[in-house]
Parts: sequence; structure tokens; C-alpha cells
Amino acid sequence: MIRRTAARAGVESAMAAPDPEPVKPSPPASAPAPLRTEFAFELPRGYVDESGAVHRSGTMRLSTARDELVPLRDVRVQENPAYLSVVLLGRVITRLGTLPSVHDGIVENMFASDLAFLQDFYRQINAEGHTRAAVSCPHCTESFEVDLAGSRLGE
Repeated sequence: MIRRTAARAGVESAMAAPDPEPVKPSPPASAPAPLRTEFAFELPRGYVDESGAVHRSGTMRLSTARDELVPLRDVRVQENPAYLSVVLLGRVITRLGTLPSVHDGIVENMFASDLAFLQDFYRQINAEGHTRAAVSCPHCTESFEVDLAGSRLGE
């Protein structure tokens, strides 16, 4: 009389089981979307040039580390840190209306509301949404989001 142990019976039954279905290759992953580096904007008031023309639509590119470091060596920024945003925006705004070029001299002559708009826009495109945090009220436990962005560019 031959006795089969439970372990041996499991091996024999596994050997007798049909082959599992072959693994099907997964469909090819779609190519990642190209990195967007320029973003269009529309100024609330608009920059008024020397001839009186108003320029509202423009584009701003993503900032590089160099864009944030170079202005720190600027004498105007060293004397007045608030000037940092003007110099920085002058580097990253690539187009404004029909102006041939955009530089810090143009940014410093913008209306304050347009400067504030551009500072917020800069934070939005460069932070990529990482300045928002989910929180809840300690009293009522209601959940909501808050924006943790700094008050000035470069902070």
C-alpha cells in the first residue's frame, strides 16, 4: 500500500494542472506629454508704451535656477530687495503685445495691479500647484485648501 503525503499530493496535482495562460504583454505606454515651458497671459490693465499703445497679451516662460540667482547680484536688488520681482519678471516674460522685447525697464513701468498679477502668475506656473495644501478646521473638521505661496517672488 502506497501512501501519499499531503505535500506530495499537492506537487502531483500542481504538475497535473494545465499550464496557466501565457502572460499577455501590456499595451505600449503612451508617450508622456511634452513639457510646457511657455504660458500665455492677459494683463488686467495693460502696459502703456511711449506712443500710448496698450499691450495686454503676452507669454511667460518657466523660470530656471539661473533666472532666480542672477538678479541677486544686481545692485538694484541688493539695495532694495523688493526690486527682485521686477528684474526676475523682466527675464521670464518672453512677449508682451507687439513690443520688440521685454526687460526690467518695461516691468518697472507697469501698473501695480499688472505687476501683482504677473507675480501671482509667475508663482502659479513655476510652483505647478505645489503651493496648495489640504487642511481641515480644528473646530468643525470641514476640509478645504489653502495657498502656501510666499508673498513676494524669490521667497
